[in-house]
Amino acid sequence: MTPVTVLVIAIIAIAALWIGYLLGKYYGKLLSDRLWAEELPRIRADAAKRSRAVVGGQFSEQLAPFLPGFPYNPTEVRFLGKPVDFLVFKGMDEKEISEVVFVEVKSGKSRLSGVEKSLKTTIQGRKVSWKEYRVPEQVTREEP
Repeated sequence: MTPVTVLVIAIIAIAALWIGYLLGKYYGKLLSDRLWAEELPRIRADAAKRSRAVVGGQFSEQLAPFLPGFPYNPTEVRFLGKPVDFLVFKGMDEKEISEVVFVEVKSGKSRLSGVEKSLKTTIQGRKVSWKEYRVPEQVTREEP
């Protein structure tokens, strides 16, 4: 075999490999696009379902004090949202708070998050305290 023949065979082999690579890439893209087109409606439906569940849960959380069976007076309830949904100041309407209750509202099959579990453990362990912070006078003083 002459050197020119070897060079021509090498060029043909490289060209064949390159063409095979391009065809494989094109075929893979076609398969990927087809799979994506088939899965997209299912993915969108799942996202919409999850979004409705989240919005419904948030809505019911905010309305919970006004729903039947809520065990506290809605006028004594304050919404926080995170890390707990409500603080209840029992007795606030009578100007004598007798108890502070942390309330977490759940709907469906939802469970406490890690932070919510940690807060529950802290409260049940009575690791709760009162602190008073006074704003420095120079911050609130009027300047002439």
